[in-house]
Amino acid sequence: MGQFLRTNNIQLHFIDHGGQGPGLLLLHGLTANAHAFDGYIGAGLTQHFHLYTADLRGRGQSDKPEKGYTMADHARDIIGLIGHLEAGPILLGGHSFGALLSIFIAAHYPERVDKLILIDAAARMHPQVKELVGPSMLRLGRRWPSFEDYLSGIKAAPYLEGRWHPDMEGYYRADVYDLPDGGVTTHSTLPPIQQAIDGALALGEEWLRLIRSARQPALLLNATGPYGPPDAPAILPRELALETVEMMPDCRYVEVPGNHVTMLYGQGAEESVRAIVAFV
Repeated sequence: MGQFLRTNNIQLHFIDHGGQGPGLLLLHGLTANAHAFDGYIGAGLTQHFHLYTADLRGRGQSDKPEKGYTMADHARDIIGLIGHLEAGPILLGGHSFGALLSIFIAAHYPERVDKLILIDAAARMHPQVKELVGPSMLRLGRRWPSFEDYLSGIKAAPYLEGRWHPDMEGYYRADVYDLPDGGVTTHSTLPPIQQAIDGALALGEEWLRLIRSARQPALLLNATGPYGPPDAPAILPRELALETVEMMPDCRYVEVPGNHVTMLYGQGAEESVRAIVAFV
């Protein structure tokens, strides 16, 4: 169920998905939203955990201030949410940008985090990561005549073409809102996302210290499938994922099928859920 919380001077939208077991908070990727883990729910995650997800500031139904997108800003939002949930040390994880944010939180607020679940993120990504993710950002702020038109374009994207899964539709429905003329446009726009990128990049070599200082047991899930055509590289190649695993005091590595996006659905989601259950 979707709820709103006042935290760190913004209204943060989060979803209590229910479920049985310990509390697990998952944070989405750079341009995503709280429905990014619907594929995990379809794969049975809530049979093992009480799942919470959130729209990070500037995304989804959360507030979108003009400024304030550093990693520290994002972290304070989430610490407020953890406090609201009255959780002790919580299982915390995320996909891509959300994984890096989880590391930042674990390093700065170690008493609030029990274990870390890192989904396809590491100290170093593929050297062409900006070019690889660029096409997915072209949708930000655009308008389409209908949701069907928007979805058709998404399905034809190189990183999804031929890899569509029904659990993806809820995520893309939450990515946009309806306009009075029947069209749709995205909740997120480029300026906040660019600020979030700048905020992450501003840490530079500090990321290495943060990764090494995160003492919590961690699981790194890595998808090495091509992000696009068969000859495209992976967003996070195996050797770079293992580099980060070696940096962390206590980190387990599991490779799952799919690419940076499709790993969250279908077989990738099923194998990820099994790995998370075994890890926790």
